[in-house]
Amino acid sequence: MNILIINAGSSSIKYQLIDTNAEEVIARGLVERIGISGSDLKHIPSVKEPLIINKDIENHEEAIKLVLEYLVHPKYGVINDLKQINAVGHRVVHGGEKFSSSVIITEDVMKAIEDCIPLAPLHNPPNILGIRACQKVMPGVPMVAVFDTAFHQTMPKHAFLYGLPYEDYTELRIRRYGFHGTSHYYISRRLAHLIGKPVDKLKIITCHLGNGSSITAVKYGKSIDTSMGMTPLEGLIMGTRCGDIDPGVIKVLMDKRDLDAQQMNDYLNKKCGVLGLSQISSDFRDLEAAAEAGNEHAALVRETYCYRIKKYIGAYAAAMDGVDAIAFGGGIGENDPGIRAISLRDMNYLGIRIDQKANDTYGKEIRISAPDSKVEVWCIPTNEELTIAKETRALVE
Repeated sequence: MNILIINAGSSSIKYQLIDTNAEEVIARGLVERIGISGSDLKHIPSVKEPLIINKDIENHEEAIKLVLEYLVHPKYGVINDLKQINAVGHRVVHGGEKFSSSVIITEDVMKAIEDCIPLAPLHNPPNILGIRACQKVMPGVPMVAVFDTAFHQTMPKHAFLYGLPYEDYTELRIRRYGFHGTSHYYISRRLAHLIGKPVDKLKIITCHLGNGSSITAVKYGKSIDTSMGMTPLEGLIMGTRCGDIDPGVIKVLMDKRDLDAQQMNDYLNKKCGVLGLSQISSDFRDLEAAAEAGNEHAALVRETYCYRIKKYIGAYAAAMDGVDAIAFGGGIGENDPGIRAISLRDMNYLGIRIDQKANDTYGKEIRISAPDSKVEVWCIPTNEELTIAKETRALVE
């Protein structure tokens, strides 16, 4: 079965066409700058030459039409007919408390996704645009919504409640939801497979580290706590997000920097984190190069980032009464041996020992803990798209 995976942003669409029988990507690509001058399509077939199409793309519907055109293109296509696309799986960021699993998209589901817009104002609207565009261009093809928040709906109340008046939860649904759920689900299942034990017998900590980063405690297959909260702003220091912060700081910043509420939100999401701390870049490769060149401040920022990771790992080991295995995924988790090593340094109380040679690897699935380590540690490249494809197939079948 061929499943088209769509991840729609406000001005972009990432896509993959996956053969779920072989679990192989047969084409992938990215449409950028939708509705903006200089828009283009980067289309990468698995067994043919990639290409870039530069043309004005006014809206998401035009973008989807262009993607489909090149999936069946005589020279660059990978299928002969659009009827060979059996279903479409859509990444949707926020499902609130309404969805604890993936669902076939109906008008009732669309209404529920729209109701969650206040919880994810930057993400759910473009997700909806992507779904509507596909529905219009591909009438009759089954559509499935796979939610970033769904995996974390198993968190107990004592883990997701904030210290606010209880009516703020019951009336406004203010609580911790968590994100990157599809990635944490994939990594935890893949880790259990590699270890050779059932996931429902393991205590696992999954670290999805990228420009956006989160850590999850997966106890016996279920998420019981995760570092992101009501929004992706809570938790670890990230590329441009501040992560955990004293709420009192916000008023000080608003007063001293003369910021209104929207400006403050933009400040915390786009100007803080590694970018703000380093004053160099939000890209860890730039920080690593600067640190290696002797920039002590860049080295300090990397230490600060890793310290937060270490604290969450320690907290989640306590929350689960132990940990059997830890896995690193995401762009940074998969490709930065230094971040992995610093984050797990001086954790002898857990019996963690890293194999430095094994850890000196990039983007590969590999055990990086020493043979005598009491906790297995792995690097596992995440595969959210394959998870979405499998969820979609299971529902449409």
